[in-house]
Amino acid sequence: MNNRFEALKDVSRIDHRIGIKKIIKMNLEGYAFILPWLIGFLAFMLYPLLMSLYYSFTKYSIVGNPEWIGLGNYLRIFLTDEKFWMSLKVTFYYVVFAVPLRLAAALALAMLFKKARPLTNFYRAAYYVPSILGGSVAISVVWRQLFGSKGAFNDILLSLGLINQRISWIGTPDTAIWTLILLAAWQFGSPMIVFLAGLKQIPKSLYEAAKIDGASKWQQFTRITIPLLTPVIFFNLLMQMVRLFLMFTQAFIITDGGPLDRTLVYALYLYRKGISFGHLGYGSALAWIILVILTVATIIIFKTSNKWVYYES
Repeated sequence: MNNRFEALKDVSRIDHRIGIKKIIKMNLEGYAFILPWLIGFLAFMLYPLLMSLYYSFTKYSIVGNPEWIGLGNYLRIFLTDEKFWMSLKVTFYYVVFAVPLRLAAALALAMLFKKARPLTNFYRAAYYVPSILGGSVAISVVWRQLFGSKGAFNDILLSLGLINQRISWIGTPDTAIWTLILLAAWQFGSPMIVFLAGLKQIPKSLYEAAKIDGASKWQQFTRITIPLLTPVIFFNLLMQMVRLFLMFTQAFIITDGGPLDRTLVYALYLYRKGISFGHLGYGSALAWIILVILTVATIIIFKTSNKWVYYES
């Protein structure tokens, strides 16, 4: 009896070892498959992230060795850097107006294309194109010409009799930022596609029941469409907020931060300090500040979502 018990114990040990070896082999195979991504993540994401955190506590230029100064960069940014506060003000102004306009345009087009009509797929693709091209240098150059003093926008307003003389919309402090906001709103293709996917998930029976009860189109939109679409609105709001907070190309090409720093968005100011002026330590500190701001804004949106986002469960 004892011999049989010992034999069973030996078999269980062998099975256990075989099981462990099999698990290790499977894990190694899995790591082998993700190795290219893992190397890329460690080399091009994690390592630069950690180095930028280290550099943010140093005085470091393109040449020379970094000199540890502790919180010196952060104190200088918050206490003496007026352009830092200006860039934050401009960026918040830009995001507060650009995000709602983009989402409103995206939702309006999604509602229009919700039903299948002739050439609907063509128009969906056509309206998605600005999201692909809108952030490019070519479109920024075209936009700069369009809203310049000799641009087509002035020609249209002059022909309609709305203005008496040409205006440089990108050269006027009060209107320059709005040319960038309009460009952001024009790039509504990506959230439009997401809204379309969300609209198709709403049961048609709800609209049919509302129609039988005598609900108007507006009531159906406000009482059915918007509440059931809030998870999609939440997703689009979060993604577009992060994307527009980091806007750079348009401000750099169209206005270069002018006039009078009225379009000096945060990413452009970071580029100037960190790359153009070669203050890599200072630029790294600016980068970590915007990371913290975005993290806090994201947490706030998540914490308040339970008050306005409705799920089926």
